Amino acid sequence: MKLLIVRLSAMGDVIHALPVARNAKLAGAEVGWLTEPRYAPLLEGNPSVDRIFTADTRWWRTNALRYETWRGISSLRSAVREFEPDVTLDVQGLWKSAFLARLAGAPVVGFDAANRREPLSAALCGVRVRLPVRRLHVVNKNLTLLKEVGIDISERAPDARYLLSRSTEQANAFLKSLPKPFAVYHPGAARPEKAWGEANYAALARRLYEERNLVPVISWGPGDEMCVKRIAELLPMAAVAPKLDFFGLAQLSEFSSLFVAGDTGPLHLADALGVSTVCLFAAGARNPAWRNGPYRGKSIKVSEPFESVLRDAQEAIRPPASMSPDGFVARDLLGLRDSATLTRHLESRCAARR
Repeated sequence: MKLLIVRLSAMGDVIHALPVARNAKLAGAEVGWLTEPRYAPLLEGNPSVDRIFTADTRWWRTNALRYETWRGISSLRSAVREFEPDVTLDVQGLWKSAFLARLAGAPVVGFDAANRREPLSAALCGVRVRLPVRRLHVVNKNLTLLKEVGIDISERAPDARYLLSRSTEQANAFLKSLPKPFAVYHPGAARPEKAWGEANYAALARRLYEERNLVPVISWGPGDEMCVKRIAELLPMAAVAPKLDFFGLAQLSEFSSLFVAGDTGPLHLADALGVSTVCLFAAGARNPAWRNGPYRGKSIKVSEPFESVLRDAQEAIRPPASMSPDGFVARDLLGLRDSATLTRHLESRCAARR
């Protein structure tokens, strides 16, 4: 079977769809994935994804009448049809994802109208899947699409450890300069209602530094510059991470003892690496913790008393990873559950150093 996954964005959502590719691959399928260009590197090196296709929908929308847009759509149509999928999964549930899913010419399986962000777009799906229960984590929701095409589920948790097979000079240099142990804080958020506030992050980081000797590391993304500057002023002992790509961010996260953030892509990446995470959910968050919390980590409502948040964060701290001079990871708590998985991980790390 050839299967095409359509999950265009965003970072955390792409990570939440990784188990779809993993289980399809375990079932013997050849897997293609259609995503936005900015998230294609997040899938590079994934052993469960055989082909990556990109659709620059943001550029296309703002340049709808330009020849380049229609040439790009035509080229994409040719590429996905050449892949010849037997079925296409619209994991995203939007008009744009359903439209692009139909370009491949295969039957489209997606969620029914009640379980899509844009309900009427279900009309573009030939098979509309109804969820068995109302309250499902988004990872489990995505996996219901596989059951519709006869694929059994054997692994549910997102696994992005393939990103650790490639190290970056910038992340290496920063890690060597950092005292250990350290905790990573990512205060930024794509939407304001997901943010906890600089003062709260600074207070938590200060207490964990004073009581558990965890050096604060501030992670950031585009648009977070002023937020990071304000937190750094509140935390003179903190180290501000350099601008990192997905591989560098994975590398930094891997060596942390704790990763604290809101419902953001970097936190879900850390969780998919087996890193200990604490996800802070504001009262006005659009997606509740039962749906969008870290699959392995801890979710906390920020309405809880500060001391309760601090206690939960302290309980989540894990021993840090160690790094040999050549950048090899040495830690038993990586989340490698069996010898076969450990062997694959070691082989990928060794291959990356050749």
